[in-house]
Amino acid sequence: MDIDVRLRMFTWFADVSGAVAVSRMGPEEISRARARRMSHNVVTSRVFGPMPRGVFVTDRVADTDIGPVPVRLYRPHTARALPVVVNFHGGGGTLGNLDQSDWLCAHVASRVGALVVSVDYRLAPEFRYPAGREDGYAAVTWVARHAAALGARTDRLAVMGDSAGGNLAAVVCLLAREAGPVIDAQVLLYPALDLTFTRPSVERFATGPVLTRADMEVFRTHYLGEDGDPTDPLCSPLFAPDVADLPPALVVTAAVDPLHDDGADYVARLGAAGVPVKHTDHARAVHGFLSFPGVCRASAAALDDVCAELTVRLA
Repeated sequence: MDIDVRLRMFTWFADVSGAVAVSRMGPEEISRARARRMSHNVVTSRVFGPMPRGVFVTDRVADTDIGPVPVRLYRPHTARALPVVVNFHGGGGTLGNLDQSDWLCAHVASRVGALVVSVDYRLAPEFRYPAGREDGYAAVTWVARHAAALGARTDRLAVMGDSAGGNLAAVVCLLAREAGPVIDAQVLLYPALDLTFTRPSVERFATGPVLTRADMEVFRTHYLGEDGDPTDPLCSPLFAPDVADLPPALVVTAAVDPLHDDGADYVARLGAAGVPVKHTDHARAVHGFLSFPGVCRASAAALDDVCAELTVRLA
Protein backbone atom coordinates (compact mmCIF):
# COMPACT_ATOMS: atom_id res chain seq x y z
CA MET A 1 0.00 0.00 0.00
CA ASP A 2 1.22 3.48 -0.87
CA ILE A 3 1.69 5.02 2.56
CA ASP A 4 4.42 7.15 4.09
CA VAL A 5 7.48 5.00 4.82
CA ARG A 6 7.74 6.13 8.45
CA LEU A 7 4.04 5.47 8.89
CA ARG A 8 4.48 2.02 7.30
CA MET A 9 7.16 1.15 9.86
CA PHE A 10 4.99 2.39 12.70
CA THR A 11 1.91 0.46 11.58
CA TRP A 12 4.03 -2.68 11.08
CA PHE A 13 5.31 -2.40 14.64
CA ALA A 14 1.79 -1.80 15.95
CA ASP A 15 0.49 -4.84 14.07
CA VAL A 16 3.18 -7.27 15.22
CA SER A 17 2.97 -6.03 18.81
CA GLY A 18 -0.81 -6.41 18.86
CA ALA A 19 -1.21 -2.78 19.92
CA VAL A 20 -4.14 -2.11 17.61
CA ALA A 21 -5.60 -5.59 17.09
CA VAL A 22 -9.14 -5.66 18.47
CA SER A 23 -10.74 -8.17 16.09
CA ARG A 24 -10.41 -11.00 18.60
CA MET A 25 -11.29 -9.00 21.71
CA GLY A 26 -14.27 -10.00 23.81
CA PRO A 27 -15.84 -7.73 26.45
CA GLU A 28 -13.25 -8.60 29.12
CA GLU A 29 -10.32 -7.96 26.79
CA ILE A 30 -11.89 -4.67 25.71
CA SER A 31 -12.18 -3.59 29.35
CA ARG A 32 -8.57 -4.53 30.11
CA ALA A 33 -7.30 -2.73 27.03
CA ARG A 34 -9.28 0.37 27.99
CA ALA A 35 -7.84 0.33 31.50
CA ARG A 36 -4.29 0.67 30.16
CA ARG A 37 -3.62 4.39 30.04
CA MET A 38 -1.01 5.91 27.76
CA SER A 39 2.35 6.44 29.46
CA HIS A 40 3.96 9.70 28.41
CA ASN A 41 7.48 8.33 27.98
CA VAL A 42 10.04 9.09 25.29
CA VAL A 43 8.49 6.67 22.77
CA THR A 44 4.94 7.96 23.02
CA SER A 45 6.05 11.60 23.04
CA ARG A 46 7.84 10.98 19.73
CA VAL A 47 4.76 9.31 18.25
CA PHE A 48 2.11 11.66 19.59
CA GLY A 49 4.19 14.81 19.55
CA PRO A 50 5.01 17.38 22.23
CA MET A 51 2.31 19.35 23.99
CA PRO A 52 2.25 23.10 23.29
CA ARG A 53 3.27 25.52 26.01
CA GLY A 54 0.85 27.86 27.73
CA VAL A 55 -2.24 25.64 27.74
CA PHE A 56 -3.81 24.91 31.12
CA VAL A 57 -5.45 21.50 31.42
CA THR A 58 -8.05 20.67 34.08
CA ASP A 59 -10.42 17.78 34.65
CA ARG A 60 -13.92 18.30 36.00
CA VAL A 61 -17.37 16.77 35.91
CA ALA A 62 -20.17 18.36 33.90
CA ASP A 63 -23.48 18.23 35.75
CA THR A 64 -25.62 17.61 32.68
CA ASP A 65 -29.34 17.01 32.34
CA ILE A 66 -28.77 13.24 32.21
CA GLY A 67 -26.22 13.08 35.03
CA PRO A 68 -22.49 13.63 35.53
CA VAL A 69 -20.21 13.46 32.48
CA PRO A 70 -16.43 13.79 32.98
CA VAL A 71 -14.74 16.37 30.76
CA ARG A 72 -11.24 17.79 30.30
CA LEU A 73 -10.76 21.50 29.65
CA TYR A 74 -7.88 23.00 27.65
CA ARG A 75 -7.55 26.75 28.15
CA PRO A 76 -4.95 28.95 26.44
CA HIS A 77 -3.37 31.71 28.48
CA THR A 78 -5.57 34.69 27.59
CA ALA A 79 -7.90 37.00 29.45
CA ARG A 80 -10.49 37.32 26.70
CA ALA A 81 -13.68 35.30 26.45
CA LEU A 82 -12.98 32.28 24.30
CA PRO A 83 -14.95 30.42 21.66
CA VAL A 84 -15.57 26.77 22.54
CA VAL A 85 -14.71 23.54 20.75
CA VAL A 86 -16.21 20.32 22.13
CA ASN A 87 -14.16 17.25 21.24
CA PHE A 88 -15.02 13.55 21.10
CA HIS A 89 -12.19 11.01 21.06
CA GLY A 90 -12.13 7.95 18.82
CA GLY A 91 -11.99 4.27 19.69
CA GLY A 92 -14.93 2.57 18.03
CA GLY A 93 -17.31 3.52 20.83
CA THR A 94 -15.59 0.92 23.01
CA LEU A 95 -11.97 2.03 23.45
CA GLY A 96 -10.17 5.32 23.80
CA ASN A 97 -9.93 7.93 26.53
CA LEU A 98 -9.23 11.59 27.07
CA ASP A 99 -5.46 11.04 27.09
CA GLN A 100 -5.31 10.07 23.43
CA SER A 101 -6.77 13.44 22.41
CA ASP A 102 -4.44 15.55 24.58
CA TRP A 103 -2.12 16.51 21.75
CA LEU A 104 -4.87 17.51 19.33
CA CYS A 105 -7.01 19.34 21.90
CA ALA A 106 -4.09 21.28 23.35
CA HIS A 107 -2.86 22.41 19.94
CA VAL A 108 -6.34 23.48 18.87
CA ALA A 109 -6.74 25.44 22.11
CA SER A 110 -3.37 27.14 21.62
CA ARG A 111 -3.58 27.92 17.91
CA VAL A 112 -7.27 28.78 17.62
CA GLY A 113 -7.44 30.60 20.94
CA ALA A 114 -10.36 28.49 22.10
CA LEU A 115 -11.54 26.67 25.17
CA VAL A 116 -11.52 22.99 24.17
CA VAL A 117 -13.78 20.67 26.15
CA SER A 118 -13.02 16.98 25.61
CA VAL A 119 -15.84 14.61 26.60
CA ASP A 120 -15.27 11.32 28.44
CA TYR A 121 -18.47 9.71 27.17
CA ARG A 122 -19.61 6.24 28.26
CA LEU A 123 -18.25 3.29 26.31
CA ALA A 124 -19.55 -0.09 25.22
CA PRO A 125 -19.91 -2.94 25.93
CA GLU A 126 -20.81 -1.81 29.45
CA PHE A 127 -22.82 1.09 28.05
CA ARG A 128 -24.20 0.39 24.59
CA TYR A 129 -25.78 2.79 22.12
CA PRO A 130 -27.29 5.30 22.73
CA ALA A 131 -25.35 5.98 25.97
CA GLY A 132 -22.35 7.60 24.28
CA ARG A 133 -24.58 9.66 22.02
CA GLU A 134 -26.63 10.84 24.98
CA ASP A 135 -23.48 11.86 26.88
CA GLY A 136 -22.17 13.71 23.85
CA TYR A 137 -25.29 15.75 23.27
CA ALA A 138 -25.77 16.41 27.00
CA ALA A 139 -22.18 17.65 27.26
CA VAL A 140 -22.57 20.04 24.32
CA THR A 141 -25.82 21.36 25.79
CA TRP A 142 -24.14 21.82 29.17
CA VAL A 143 -21.20 23.68 27.61
CA ALA A 144 -23.53 26.03 25.73
CA ARG A 145 -25.52 26.71 28.89
CA HIS A 146 -22.47 27.29 31.10
CA ALA A 147 -20.13 28.93 28.61
CA ALA A 148 -20.06 32.26 30.46
CA ALA A 149 -19.23 30.55 33.75
CA LEU A 150 -16.42 28.71 31.97
CA GLY A 151 -14.97 32.01 30.76
CA ALA A 152 -16.11 31.39 27.21
CA ARG A 153 -18.41 33.01 24.68
CA THR A 154 -21.99 31.85 24.50
CA ASP A 155 -22.28 32.53 20.76
CA ARG A 156 -19.31 30.63 19.31
CA LEU A 157 -19.44 26.85 19.54
CA ALA A 158 -17.95 24.07 17.41
CA VAL A 159 -17.75 20.29 17.69
CA MET A 160 -14.86 18.07 16.65
CA GLY A 161 -14.19 14.34 16.69
CA ASP A 162 -12.07 11.63 15.13
CA SER A 163 -13.29 8.24 13.91
CA ALA A 164 -16.07 7.16 16.32
CA GLY A 165 -15.75 10.63 17.83
CA GLY A 166 -16.44 12.08 14.38
CA ASN A 167 -19.59 9.99 14.36
CA LEU A 168 -20.67 11.58 17.66
CA ALA A 169 -19.83 15.08 16.44
CA ALA A 170 -21.97 14.57 13.31
CA VAL A 171 -24.83 13.06 15.33
CA VAL A 172 -24.74 15.92 17.84
CA CYS A 173 -25.13 18.35 14.94
CA LEU A 174 -28.21 16.47 13.73
CA LEU A 175 -29.72 16.62 17.23
CA ALA A 176 -28.82 20.26 17.77
CA ARG A 177 -30.40 21.26 14.47
CA GLU A 178 -33.76 20.19 15.91
CA ALA A 179 -33.44 21.23 19.56
CA GLY A 180 -30.35 23.46 19.91
CA PRO A 181 -27.88 24.69 20.87
CA VAL A 182 -26.58 26.57 17.82
CA ILE A 183 -23.37 24.97 16.55
CA ASP A 184 -21.19 27.10 14.30
CA ALA A 185 -18.89 24.45 12.85
CA GLN A 186 -18.22 20.73 12.79
CA VAL A 187 -14.81 19.15 12.22
CA LEU A 188 -14.99 15.46 11.33
CA LEU A 189 -11.68 13.59 11.24
CA TYR A 190 -11.87 10.31 9.26
CA PRO A 191 -15.37 9.84 10.70
CA ALA A 192 -17.32 6.57 10.92
CA LEU A 193 -20.68 7.54 9.43
CA ASP A 194 -22.11 4.29 8.06
CA LEU A 195 -22.19 1.29 10.40
CA THR A 196 -23.48 -1.01 7.67
CA PHE A 197 -19.90 -1.12 6.29
CA THR A 198 -21.09 -1.35 2.69
CA ARG A 199 -19.03 1.42 1.08
CA PRO A 200 -16.27 0.44 -1.37
CA SER A 201 -13.34 1.60 0.77
CA VAL A 202 -14.33 -0.85 3.51
CA GLU A 203 -13.56 -3.74 1.17
CA ARG A 204 -10.63 -2.00 -0.49
CA PHE A 205 -8.81 -1.64 2.84
CA ALA A 206 -10.44 -4.51 4.71
CA THR A 207 -7.10 -5.66 6.09
CA GLY A 208 -5.93 -2.26 7.27
CA PRO A 209 -3.43 -1.00 8.16
CA VAL A 210 -4.38 0.29 11.64
CA LEU A 211 -8.12 -0.36 11.22
CA THR A 212 -9.54 -3.52 9.64
CA ARG A 213 -13.03 -4.57 8.72
CA ALA A 214 -12.82 -7.28 11.39
CA ASP A 215 -12.00 -4.61 13.98
CA MET A 216 -14.94 -2.52 12.80
CA GLU A 217 -17.32 -5.45 13.13
CA VAL A 218 -16.18 -6.10 16.71
CA PHE A 219 -16.66 -2.42 17.56
CA ARG A 220 -20.14 -2.44 16.02
CA THR A 221 -21.20 -5.57 17.91
CA HIS A 222 -20.10 -4.09 21.22
CA TYR A 223 -21.57 -0.67 20.43
CA LEU A 224 -24.98 -1.70 19.03
CA GLY A 225 -25.39 -5.20 20.42
CA GLU A 226 -26.63 -8.08 18.31
CA ASP A 227 -30.04 -6.50 17.63
CA GLY A 228 -29.02 -2.88 16.96
CA ASP A 229 -30.00 -1.18 13.72
CA PRO A 230 -26.92 0.12 11.86
CA THR A 231 -29.14 2.20 9.57
CA ASP A 232 -30.43 4.35 12.43
CA PRO A 233 -29.40 7.90 11.39
CA LEU A 234 -28.38 8.68 14.96
CA CYS A 235 -25.69 6.03 14.79
CA SER A 236 -25.09 6.20 11.01
CA PRO A 237 -25.50 9.85 9.92
CA LEU A 238 -25.15 8.93 6.24
CA PHE A 239 -28.66 7.49 6.56
CA ALA A 240 -30.11 10.81 7.73
CA PRO A 241 -32.96 11.63 5.32
CA ASP A 242 -32.09 15.33 5.35
CA VAL A 243 -28.73 16.99 6.03
CA ALA A 244 -29.74 20.55 5.14
CA ASP A 245 -29.14 23.39 7.60
CA LEU A 246 -26.33 21.61 9.41
CA PRO A 247 -23.27 23.57 10.58
CA PRO A 248 -20.46 24.29 8.11
CA ALA A 249 -18.12 21.32 8.02
CA LEU A 250 -14.50 20.39 7.54
CA VAL A 251 -14.13 16.69 6.75
CA VAL A 252 -10.63 15.21 6.84
CA THR A 253 -10.06 11.79 5.27
CA ALA A 254 -7.10 9.45 4.82
CA ALA A 255 -6.62 7.87 1.41
CA VAL A 256 -5.67 4.45 2.87
CA ASP A 257 -8.57 3.95 5.26
CA PRO A 258 -11.64 1.70 5.24
CA LEU A 259 -13.63 4.74 6.41
CA HIS A 260 -12.43 6.95 3.54
CA ASP A 261 -15.72 6.78 1.64
CA ASP A 262 -17.79 7.55 4.74
CA GLY A 263 -16.21 10.98 4.89
CA ALA A 264 -16.13 11.56 1.13
CA ASP A 265 -19.77 10.59 0.68
CA TYR A 266 -20.87 12.80 3.57
CA VAL A 267 -19.04 15.72 1.96
CA ALA A 268 -21.04 15.11 -1.22
CA ARG A 269 -24.33 14.95 0.67
CA LEU A 270 -23.63 18.11 2.68
CA GLY A 271 -22.59 20.02 -0.43
CA ALA A 272 -25.68 18.92 -2.34
CA ALA A 273 -27.83 20.13 0.57
CA GLY A 274 -26.24 23.59 0.49
CA VAL A 275 -24.10 23.17 3.62
CA PRO A 276 -20.71 24.91 3.35
CA VAL A 277 -18.20 22.06 3.43
CA LYS A 278 -14.47 21.59 2.89
CA HIS A 279 -12.83 18.25 2.25
CA THR A 280 -9.14 17.50 2.67
CA ASP A 281 -8.04 14.02 1.61
CA HIS A 282 -4.51 13.06 2.60
CA ALA A 283 -2.62 10.77 0.25
CA ARG A 284 -0.39 8.07 1.78
CA ALA A 285 -2.12 8.52 5.16
CA VAL A 286 -3.96 5.88 7.19
CA HIS A 287 -6.84 5.89 9.63
CA GLY A 288 -6.00 7.83 12.77
CA PHE A 289 -3.00 9.58 11.23
CA LEU A 290 -3.59 12.84 13.10
CA SER A 291 -2.84 10.93 16.30
CA PHE A 292 0.67 10.09 15.02
CA PRO A 293 2.27 13.49 14.35
CA GLY A 294 5.70 12.14 15.27
CA VAL A 295 5.65 9.59 12.43
CA CYS A 296 3.19 10.92 9.84
CA ARG A 297 4.10 13.94 7.74
CA ALA A 298 0.45 14.59 6.85
CA SER A 299 -0.46 15.30 10.47
CA ALA A 300 0.99 18.81 10.45
CA ALA A 301 -0.93 19.80 7.31
CA ALA A 302 -4.16 18.33 8.67
CA LEU A 303 -3.73 20.20 11.95
CA ASP A 304 -3.15 23.42 9.98
CA ASP A 305 -6.43 22.85 8.13
CA VAL A 306 -8.36 22.11 11.33
CA CYS A 307 -7.06 25.20 13.12
CA ALA A 308 -7.57 27.47 10.12
CA GLU A 309 -11.17 26.33 9.65
CA LEU A 310 -12.02 26.71 13.32
CA THR A 311 -10.37 30.13 13.48
CA VAL A 312 -12.52 31.37 10.60
CA ARG A 313 -15.78 29.80 11.78
CA LEU A 314 -15.35 30.93 15.39
CA ALA A 315 -14.06 34.43 14.67
